[in-house]
Amino acid sequence: MKDESANGSGPTSSSSGCCAAGSVSSPTPAAASATSAPSLPAAVDRATFEAELGRLRAREKAHTREGDAIAAARRRLPMVEVDASTELIGPNGPLPLLDAFEGRRQLIAYYFMWHPGLPAAEQCEGCTWNNTQVAELSYLHSRDITYAVFCQGPYHESIRYHDFMDWDMPWYSAQASLDALLGERNIGTMHLVCYLRDGDRVFETYWTTRRGVEAVDYSYALMDLTVYGRQEPWEDSPPGWPQQCTYTRTSSGSPAWQPVWPGGRPIAQWPRLEAGRSDDLTVGT
Repeated sequence: MKDESANGSGPTSSSSGCCAAGSVSSPTPAAASATSAPSLPAAVDRATFEAELGRLRAREKAHTREGDAIAAARRRLPMVEVDASTELIGPNGPLPLLDAFEGRRQLIAYYFMWHPGLPAAEQCEGCTWNNTQVAELSYLHSRDITYAVFCQGPYHESIRYHDFMDWDMPWYSAQASLDALLGERNIGTMHLVCYLRDGDRVFETYWTTRRGVEAVDYSYALMDLTVYGRQEPWEDSPPGWPQQCTYTRTSSGSPAWQPVWPGGRPIAQWPRLEAGRSDDLTVGT
């Protein structure tokens, strides 16, 4: 995802993981392409390497401490009450927002972008990328936190996508209540919203969007540790570094993973298709 403000004040770009069809042209491959080997870092002796890494490590530690300070400030934010009876749609029909906590004290809701009537291949690759990585919920549960997806589309269509992707997290439709839940925020864009329950009352304590939702993503974090990074055109990389990858779409699965934009599929769909899972989202089939 391209560098953007987490609160939506930065420039709008589908590189935030959104999938507005046709909004981004195909990236131009850098010098490193499928037919040419990428450039390499300078090879040095161990002492020089460790000295360079040490200088970077000092910046990393400062970055970590600043992140801790920001998290501390986040824990001191005020909160705003939300109507606990706001309606969601779940597997058994309508339910109030309060029930989405599943009895826990806190709730993290991922507002999943949705394109009604479009096939699985044309659903949001950024939201798919993020939620595919939310694979183990017990750690959150041990801190009295529920994680759930609030889809911005209809339940009976979107739950088929949840099942195709073989996800385990709770899935609800918030389509009818988006005005109440998101207010003047950009409905139709991915959001992470944190809620706190006090008895039967619900409060919103934090929200973020665009690059802020990378909080759920470990793949980009791991890529950022490697020499070639995310291999996306927006990155500040040396000449000759591979930057041919589209954000989170390819026109094929393993082993090629051929980058494409627009078109193709969200990357995580390919293994599901290879496993024989149906991507038919048609209700009633």
